[in-house]
Amino acid sequence: MNQPCHQHAIPRRLVQQPLSELTDRLRARSRKVTGQREAILDVLRRHANPLTNREIHAALRGSGCDLATIYRTMHTLLGMGVVRRCDFGDGVARFELATGDAHHHHLVCRACGMVVEVDDCFPAALEEAIARRHGFVGIAHRLEFFGVCPRCQDPEPGPPKAP
Repeated sequence: MNQPCHQHAIPRRLVQQPLSELTDRLRARSRKVTGQREAILDVLRRHANPLTNREIHAALRGSGCDLATIYRTMHTLLGMGVVRRCDFGDGVARFELATGDAHHHHLVCRACGMVVEVDDCFPAALEEAIARRHGFVGIAHRLEFFGVCPRCQDPEPGPPKAP
């Protein structure tokens, strides 16, 4: 478990898709490339971790892109397969760019909600053995770990930790 998996040879956070490739994906599906869609894609490509609609809105503050537009755009991008929705069990949808990965891993703080991308993975042999044992083919997996981050472990009293 202490090694990058066969599909994470290059950690996603180190690979930043050019904005032109992302907008080309919209054009290929006959979608307009508006300034707002381009700005949202740019925010997502610059962040290694999944973002909520509100976090995207905060990153675009002053751009004239309202929250309703972000919700509609994320719905469109999700339907096109340009973004992937992440659900960490807290009722808040987070989004990240969909790369060629068949799966993706995260470590989530239960106290503040901070998300860390995890490059460690199960060995391919274990994945294949599980699939074989149950008669599955074309298997992929999603893996989220939940715990308490170092900042939230701090025993000093004070205001609640914000994400």
